Amino acid sequence: MWYSSDDLAALALPGLPRTRRNVDLLAEREGWRAPEGEHPTNPAGWWRRRAGRGGGVEYSSAALPQKARAALALREAKSGDAPVSAEAAAWRHYEAATQRLKDEAKRRLEALDAVAALEATGVQRDVALARIAHDLNVSLRTLYNWAALTLGRPRAHWLALLTPAYRGREARTAECPEDLWASLKADYLRLSQPSFASCYRRLEFAAKRAGVTLPAARTLERRLLAETPAEVLVRAREGEEALKRLYPAQRRDRSIFHALEAVNTDGHTFDVFVKTEEGRIIRPVLVPMHDLYSGKIVSWRLAESENRVAFMLAFGDMVEAWGVPDRIWIDNTRAAANKWVTGGLPNRYRFKVREDEPVGLLVTMGVDVHWTRPGSGQSKPIERAFRDLCDDIAKHPLCEGAYTGNSPMAKPENYGARAVAWAEFERLVGQQIAAWNARRGRDTKACGGELSFDEAFAASYAQSPIRKASAEQRRLWLLAVEALTVRDGDATLHLLGNRYWADFLVGLRGQRVTARFDPANLHAPLHVYAQDGRYLGQADCIADTGFADADAARTHNRARRDWLKAVKAQADAEKRMGAQDRSPSFLDDIAPPPPAATAPSIIRPVFGSLALKSEPAPDAERTLDAFERGVVALFPQRGGASPE
Repeated sequence: MWYSSDDLAALALPGLPRTRRNVDLLAEREGWRAPEGEHPTNPAGWWRRRAGRGGGVEYSSAALPQKARAALALREAKSGDAPVSAEAAAWRHYEAATQRLKDEAKRRLEALDAVAALEATGVQRDVALARIAHDLNVSLRTLYNWAALTLGRPRAHWLALLTPAYRGREARTAECPEDLWASLKADYLRLSQPSFASCYRRLEFAAKRAGVTLPAARTLERRLLAETPAEVLVRAREGEEALKRLYPAQRRDRSIFHALEAVNTDGHTFDVFVKTEEGRIIRPVLVPMHDLYSGKIVSWRLAESENRVAFMLAFGDMVEAWGVPDRIWIDNTRAAANKWVTGGLPNRYRFKVREDEPVGLLVTMGVDVHWTRPGSGQSKPIERAFRDLCDDIAKHPLCEGAYTGNSPMAKPENYGARAVAWAEFERLVGQQIAAWNARRGRDTKACGGELSFDEAFAASYAQSPIRKASAEQRRLWLLAVEALTVRDGDATLHLLGNRYWADFLVGLRGQRVTARFDPANLHAPLHVYAQDGRYLGQADCIADTGFADADAARTHNRARRDWLKAVKAQADAEKRMGAQDRSPSFLDDIAPPPPAATAPSIIRPVFGSLALKSEPAPDAERTLDAFERGVVALFPQRGGASPE
């Protein structure tokens, strides 16, 4: 492979100069043009006359320094192409050049075009060059050098060929022992983010013990930053989350859905002190259901903590008001992925999965569950809505003095001055969410920069297929779910300190059942289901009474007597049915057995002392008398009437 001085300068290989003049000087110092056989390392000749217009010489790739030859071989192996031509190398250099160098190349091209235009009018070349050099205020020697760069080359490549070869100061590798260099990198690339100056000072102690002189701190820092990719630097010193932010976020198109086809939910803890009805000071949690198509919050619940009850009640409010969604995006957290909500889902990966686990609300309602990563705004747009609601609600004038700040370092001066009453704060949340849904000019595909979330939802809801829940399904989301065992003794169900009982539980003693109950009203009846989902009935709560409460005792005894009477009446009915089944009229319908054979065809002999003597069969008259006596005993009212 042969290259001219211009080609070698444009290749920008390590160990080679960046200008043609310096390449020629290097060739002269290294003896690249020595006659064949006269140079000890030049047995085959390293140069030849260049063919074509302009002449000159070309150098063999074997003449290049070892670093340059290795880099050239590696570059060709990666590209898989033949050696680049001078024009191709020039264009690569042009693309990598700064805008200042590109502007300079354009200025040089305009100068040579002006020279060519003068030559076309009959002016001699030397005169044209001198005139243009005078007009541009450049030396004639400089203009000759520009012309030499394009000599014999097509006009289409002149712009790239005229690009200055200056690339700034050539980076040099600072000499540093490998073990010390590795120690420096390990010290600097830590999540503690130590300064390079402190790392260099620690390295100096190690170098002094080893008797090594280090380069300057700035030299080693430049080398470290040059050799370490920027993304590796961010991952090592700032962590994985910082690295994730460098990767462009996925932009998901939510306009593919229709209203209520897909929702997402999450819990948000307000930075506000609120006083509950019991007098406790807490920071309440908002659990909303957010429509992905329109961006509207279709339902919400305010709770003391992020828990399963809040998720179920918010989901129930949405179903009662609008309908059942087809899909839901939810966090795989303990509060959201609990068995009440997602029990029976095969890919829940949360809590211990049991065979007798009750089927959760979302599975029962046929909602497709998609798990998301906590804190991911790309997969849960509701987290972006929380930013607006924080400003509108937490910093509302009603919450002045109760606002806590969004971090321990951002506490306001009046931190803890007061707490908002629960009823007032709940009313404020409802007002602000309604105003947030009704705000016009939303910049989403569904709203088009003009509509509000309410309007976009209503327009799509009116023409979309919506699944509605029946009235019987209401207990599925308003009541929680728990697998209980019916007690063996009194057939009661025990739940959260309360006892529940119904007569159908007697036949289920020792078995597991599924109970659905209202967590806000534990004294309400308990709805009981079999493990396969069949509804069995409701069990009433048996409230504990005072030891000396006579009224309660009388009420309890009366209920027990009524139940005992009902069971006794049922047992008597069963007995009467049995007696009726055994009546003679029923027996008359049964055909008499066929008469026995007079004599058997095979007789089994009797041997030894084990033989027993057979008694003679009773005659027919004695058999009839016995039957009459039995009938009289059963039916004395007949007064000894004949069996007929």
